[in-house]
Amino acid sequence: MEVAVIECVVSIGPETTEGTGRRPVLSAVADDDFIAAGGHPTHVHDFHQFLFVPLGWITVTARGHEYRLSPSVALWVPAGLPHSARFDSDSIVVGESFDADRHRLPHTDATVVNVTVAQRRLLLARMRSSEERDDDAAVFATLSAGHQDSLPLPQPTSRTAAIVATELGRRPSDPRTATEWAQSLFISSTSLRRAFRSETGLPFSEWRTRLRLNHSLDLLQQGLLVSTVAARVGFVSTNGYILAFRRYFGETPGAYVRRAAERAAG
Repeated sequence: MEVAVIECVVSIGPETTEGTGRRPVLSAVADDDFIAAGGHPTHVHDFHQFLFVPLGWITVTARGHEYRLSPSVALWVPAGLPHSARFDSDSIVVGESFDADRHRLPHTDATVVNVTVAQRRLLLARMRSSEERDDDAAVFATLSAGHQDSLPLPQPTSRTAAIVATELGRRPSDPRTATEWAQSLFISSTSLRRAFRSETGLPFSEWRTRLRLNHSLDLLQQGLLVSTVAARVGFVSTNGYILAFRRYFGETPGAYVRRAAERAAG
């Protein structure tokens, strides 16, 4: 199966009208000279791009970092950021583009987005639609929703693993181990662990840690004490939470709160 690439680009021509407040017409383009079967070489856009992969996976490289995208993990690529991409042979890649002069993106680096149900529905609806595609404020706002510092968290697809992921999303403090979850679902713990690793690329324990840390970001910004946040998302001790937070985010929760406040003020 060949890679399908759907990319929104600005089509400049006589149909473009200045002063109307509308962006130039967007069209789906596959440039055979630029898009190889295996991906994109390094290039730069003068627009912000939201990359979504409803089928398969791709790996985007920017500033020495690799970002693996899947149906549950998308990526913002800010205007002016050099990046390249490698495609899985069975991938469908969707790029939503936004005029950098009209839309303020709060990211200067490539930023992962854990795709929400609302975002997925919007993106799939726009894929199916034959109407003119605008980069309007509502679409940009929907795709920009979510915490910008969230860790990538691919979602499992098999029934039992998805049940566990959903329940933990509702209650990240649930203390059950993979073995206890497996017993409650009448499967082997080996099967459940294998499902998480093969479907998300992460061991169950790491997947759950990322989930808990992501949930903790909003709680920290609500002004809760670090000890309260640690308990609410399921860490046994405050020190364990601080160590995990620093491991994944490179700073302590307290330093993160101060930096987030400075960023918001700026």
